[in-house]
Amino acid sequence: MPEPDLELESRRAIYREIADTPGSHFRALLDELDYAQGTLQYQLRWLADEGLIDVSEDGKYTRYYPAAEFDDADRTVMNALRREYSRRILAHLLVDGPLSTTELSDRLEKAQSTVSWHLSKLADAGLVTKERDGQRVLYRVSDSDHVRYLYTIHRQSFTDRIVDRLLGLWDSY
Repeated sequence: MPEPDLELESRRAIYREIADTPGSHFRALLDELDYAQGTLQYQLRWLADEGLIDVSEDGKYTRYYPAAEFDDADRTVMNALRREYSRRILAHLLVDGPLSTTELSDRLEKAQSTVSWHLSKLADAGLVTKERDGQRVLYRVSDSDHVRYLYTIHRQSFTDRIVDRLLGLWDSY
């Protein structure tokens, strides 16, 4: 989608940042752009009211997307990819899945309770499925091609070299 013809430089800059980093949340936009909090709030509301950006709630953050470029399924994936540990969990599952909470905990060097919480959020969003294998519960990515595609297309907007190395996705698309 071409950039809309916006009369104010602040709106153009905010829109460009959202287009370059779809799924950014308010604080990330505030850190990246040199605008006062009230100015950013006002311009985001204006862009949303004019139908130029879409707003998505992911439970913790309000995230922003260029309008009509991301459907609900895309926004769900991108919301997860914008969260560091969810992104890393998805990467491990894409490369070596299915994996258990224990296996993921070891790979991420995080407590099992932390990994379990992230897996629960990913499962609630429909991004991972779980299946019982004896006494273990294994997780896998529900639509690995979709997740892999969105990560590859938007990988430059993520600052996660670990996932880049793990997935090596830029060669696959």
